[in-house]
Amino acid sequence: MYTAGSRTEASLLRVKRVVDQLAKNGTTITVAAVAREADVSRTFLYEHAEARTIVTQAALRARGLRAQSDQAQRDAVEASWRERALNAEEALKNTNAEVVNQRERIAELLGQIAGLQGDWTDADVVRITTANVALQREVRALTVERDRLNKRLAAARDNARFADKRIAALEAQITEKLTDPPT
Repeated sequence: MYTAGSRTEASLLRVKRVVDQLAKNGTTITVAAVAREADVSRTFLYEHAEARTIVTQAALRARGLRAQSDQAQRDAVEASWRERALNAEEALKNTNAEVVNQRERIAELLGQIAGLQGDWTDADVVRITTANVALQREVRALTVERDRLNKRLAAARDNARFADKRIAALEAQITEKLTDPPT
């Protein structure tokens, strides 16, 4: 025959086993789930300090592990977007430098044409004019590439800002859940 003390001890043992099993499975640890699985009443879990402590500590540990996992995932996404933004900025900087170099070269060639046009043969003028046209095409292509990279950079920055806002919202939710008492 069971005494009240041995029934309580048996119930506490079941609660401990259920809490360990729920944590092992990654299932959310709630008073209702523990009561159902351990075949005890919610009242038992609330009225017995040891049972309440077991459930509360297990729920906090499980939330902490999920929060760490979520944070690691958010950090990886944020790092990916930051790297894309840095790559786009670097490519944009290189493209802008190339456009400046090409414009300087065009200016040099146009200056040579204007200053020496009388000394050159028609073949030289045609060759320099052709080179100038090719350089102008290259400048236009580089300008298009610069504009494309500017758009990518803007998109990457927008994505990084969105990720930062989403991370802040998720952190607020986690903090709110950690400070709310379990129900």
